[in-house]
Formats: sequence, C-alpha cells, structure tokens
Amino acid sequence: MPNAIVVKKKLDPFKKEILVSGDKSISIRWVLLSSLSDGVSKCKNLLKSEDVIAAIDVIRKLGIKAVVKNNECKIYGKGIDGYKYKKNLVLNAKNSGTLGRLILGFLINTPHPIKLIGDKSLSKRDFSRVSNPLSKFGVKFKLKNNKNLPLTIHGTEKLKSIVFEETKGSAQCKSSVMFAGMRANGTTIIRARKSRNHTELLCKYLDLPIIIKNKKNIDEIKVKKVFNIKPLKYDIPSDISSSAFFIVLTVLTNKSELNIRKVNINPSRIGIITILRKMGVKISFKNIKSYKGEKIADILVKSPKVLRPINCPTRLNSGAIDEFLVIFLVAAKAKGISYFKNLSELNQKESPRLKWAEYILNQIGIKTLTTKDSIKIFGNPNIKVDKKIIIKNYLKDHRVFMSSIVAALTFGGKWIIHDKDSIKTSFPNFIKIINKIAR
Repeated sequence: MPNAIVVKKKLDPFKKEILVSGDKSISIRWVLLSSLSDGVSKCKNLLKSEDVIAAIDVIRKLGIKAVVKNNECKIYGKGIDGYKYKKNLVLNAKNSGTLGRLILGFLINTPHPIKLIGDKSLSKRDFSRVSNPLSKFGVKFKLKNNKNLPLTIHGTEKLKSIVFEETKGSAQCKSSVMFAGMRANGTTIIRARKSRNHTELLCKYLDLPIIIKNKKNIDEIKVKKVFNIKPLKYDIPSDISSSAFFIVLTVLTNKSELNIRKVNINPSRIGIITILRKMGVKISFKNIKSYKGEKIADILVKSPKVLRPINCPTRLNSGAIDEFLVIFLVAAKAKGISYFKNLSELNQKESPRLKWAEYILNQIGIKTLTTKDSIKIFGNPNIKVDKKIIIKNYLKDHRVFMSSIVAALTFGGKWIIHDKDSIKTSFPNFIKIINKIAR
C-alpha cells in the first residue's frame, strides 16, 4: 500500500507550538488578482499546494509570467487586459473549485472559446451555479450535462452589468460574479448570503471601485468597471481550515495544549472556534493584529475534561463549512446528542461529505441519523475503537483523509487510510506537522 497510511497507536498527551501553511483561499485570490495588475506583485508564505500551483499554471497559459522560489512568488502583471486569449486554449483547474469558479469571472471577455477541465472529483461538481449568473453578462457556456466540467466559455466584449441574488452562501460564486463585474460596463449589484469575504477585503485594500453594505442576513456588493489594479505585496497568514485539524486533535487528546501561530481569524472563517467554545473547549486568541483587512492571531487551545453536545445554530454554517468533518468528531465524544442542519453545501464539496461523516462515525461505533442536509450524532465520551477501519475511494477529498487521521490518532483502532497524496491539493506538509506533534 504505497499510497496509504496505517495508524495503529493513539497519540500521547502533548504540549506543542506549530505554524501551518499559508491560507489557500487568499493564495489563489492573490494569484488571480495579481495576474491582472499593472506591474510586479510579490508574495511570501504562498501555499505551495496543487490547487495553488494549478492557479499559477492557468495564468501562465494566459500569458502571464510567474516565478515561484521556495515559498515566495512574483507575478508580472500586464494590466486588466493583459491576458493572451489563444485559440484552442485548455485550462486545467485540477481539484480546485475555487480556481475553477473564480477564473471564469476573469475570462468573460475572451474572443475565442476556452475549455475548462478538472480532475474526476471537480468534474462532478456543479458549475451551473457560476455559469448561470455569468451568462447574464452576455457570455455563452457549454457544459457537460448542463452543469459539469468540462465546460467551454465564449466571452464577449459587449458586457452588460447584472443584478445577482446569491442564495447558497457560496463565496466562490459571489467572487466569480464580482470579478466579472469588474470587466462589465455599468454597475453590477450582488446581494449575497453571508460567506467568507477575502475577495472583498483584497478589493478594498486595492482601492477598486467596489461598495459593500453589510446587512443583517446579506451583503450588498456594487461593482463598477475596473481599469487598473495596482501590484499587490502580500505576506499570506496561516490557514484556519488547515489549523482546524490540529485544534480538534488537541481537543480529543486528553491533557493536551497547542499554540498555532499567525493564523487568519477572519470573522467569516472562524465558525469552528465559536462552535467548539459552545461545546466547552477553551480557545483563546493571542497577539491579535490587523493585516490588509484580515485579522491574524495565535490560537491557543486546551483539551477539555468534558465536551457538551450542541444544537448548532445554522448562522454558523457558512463560517465552518470546510471544518464540519472534524467538528463531527468532537460531537462524537460529547455527552449527549448533537444536531447539525441545513448542510446541503457539504455535498457540493470534493466528495459527499455528509455521507462520509456518517460512514466514519458509524465505523467508530457512533450512532447517527442523517438526511440529505442534516445529521444527529449520539455522542459517547468513552469511545474506544479496537477494530480495523479502511478509508478509501473518497474522490481525493483531502479533508476526508485528514479527518480520518485525526480520528485514528484520538479514538484508537487500526486504520488503513488510502490516497495520502490527496493532501497535496491543499496541505502538503500535514503529515510532517502531525509527526512533529507526535514527537
């Protein structure tokens, strides 16, 4: 099993300090915005994962020079109209939904058809959620089964502004329409359900003609045509989604403590922190700073003696959507029944994550009741696993892999977890940090 990991020993109590990789969402957005800037953009702590490298490969195919050395990157932008749209161009987003959806917003003025492809997992995801609103700008799309990759986009220079109601809480769809609005005449108006706001913060820092009104349940975003983007120098903070696995590892390992340095604690991304605090976990922020609109802090977490169940408020869903697999592991050890609902977005990810959550929890002896968008977890503070568990065929979903590693190290049993290369998409040094903690 050359591409599998076997875990057969629980983790001992620990007290450690770690630094995790750069934020993936910001890394990809930095690459795309810098590619259309007027000059050279420089970045430190760029996440060197397959998803981010795919973004760099895409802009290179569009005629933009990019130089990556160690964890630093320089992108030589040629301006807002600097892309070279060659005939018969094929762009590969690989496993990245963020790249695949966001880049379409930049391509809406292509005079030649461009084909967008992805890997097996990405090709099963719904791209009509982006193509439908982008079509209103005057762009033409052709998709497999009217919603999947591969797709072909044929743009137009006569782009008209639109009004878009984003109801799913998808930052990818919102951002793609924002980027398209930057190329269109007039003012594009987006009324979006609350979701992560890295795009808005980057645009605000760059002084782009975007007005944002934060209302109770939605954000209203007005985007005008952009004529130039200044180069962007950025030191990317650590990723809260990557940090989440180590936070939960600490929570589920008795008498343990962990400090994670320089993490992006953007309020739209820390749903997991709020949820775990409600469940009795002591988590504190130290050395809080503001950096180009983002909040950064060290996160200190200590394992609790008792975990409380939670009836999770749905308002926290969008801020924790990528972390629910490991949150469910915490609920598994809580004393009582936890309930999570309105989570249909989990099945729009790299794999049907609600089904995988049910499978993993059932394997460790936890009773669950699931529907297409909800899960009840009947917690057991005395979980003890003493059997063999095999995890495979999960469509290269890195979060299934990493959540399985956390479960194996904290609940016991012999776990055989296949496709370890899946972490290359988002968190290549995950195992290295796990080994540091285990030492």
